[in-house]
Amino acid sequence: MQNTGMNGRDWTILLVLSVLWGGSFFFLAIALRELPPITIMLCRVFLGALPLLVVLKLKNQKLPASPRIWGMFLILGLLNNALPFVLYAFAQLRIASGLASILNATTPLWGVLVAHLFTRDERATPAKIIGVLLGFGGVAAMIGTGAHMGGEALAILMCLGATLSYAFAAVYARRFRPLGIPPLTVATGQLLGASLLLLPFSLALERPWSIAPPHAVTWAAIAGFALICTSFAYWLYFRLLESSGATNALLVTFLIPVTAILLGALVLGEALEPRHYAGMALIALGLAAIDGRPLRRLVPRAAVP
Repeated sequence: MQNTGMNGRDWTILLVLSVLWGGSFFFLAIALRELPPITIMLCRVFLGALPLLVVLKLKNQKLPASPRIWGMFLILGLLNNALPFVLYAFAQLRIASGLASILNATTPLWGVLVAHLFTRDERATPAKIIGVLLGFGGVAAMIGTGAHMGGEALAILMCLGATLSYAFAAVYARRFRPLGIPPLTVATGQLLGASLLLLPFSLALERPWSIAPPHAVTWAAIAGFALICTSFAYWLYFRLLESSGATNALLVTFLIPVTAILLGALVLGEALEPRHYAGMALIALGLAAIDGRPLRRLVPRAAVP
């Protein structure tokens, strides 16, 4: 049975992932200044796969040769990389990176629903439902009334489509564990699968050979995007997915907006508003409700006669 609790190591991985993936919206905003969306994401997944291939070589591990497994890599690469990455890239052409990261926090809402419908051991409990509602309330508090639905409507729908894809990917990735495929191999396979899917679209639609060479800042953003926010982050993510389950792994999306907003304040000089602090508080309460342990510690156990 899949473990659905979270220990101290899992929470540490969750926090690190929130920092790494919160920074990915920042790197994407920089790269979009000079490069087209699909080509950026092709660079992200392909360059992100290279360090993982090196690690596999150093550990004397090989990628599976089975066509069935590679078909699974393609499906996971589509759901977890190619489709949501491209949707976010096109969305950030229309909306700010902070808003995109906030919308990303709707993933656990989809995750609880998808896991409840398509798994047997990650059913939605009252505590998880309350936690998701609190977290969604935090997202709503962060958005406030400042979002204009006119020109942003399509971009917001793209982000919501991406989060739904992430939720399906988290549940689909569980299929690799009974096959004995380790997290590092899954992370590498999905990035290679996403690369194969994105390559023809980049070549046909964006003709990257005709693009002017980008500046050093853009290359640095791509490097951070690929090496830190992709290869290392996905290795951590699949370790978390294996140890704590799909719903708990998706909790990282609750923390990403906090990281992205703080990064914007510290690096870009963006000011936090009271609604951001209110959203952070609700997100923290949602995490506590979904995990359940803080509540159990606050409520004393009934005395046993």
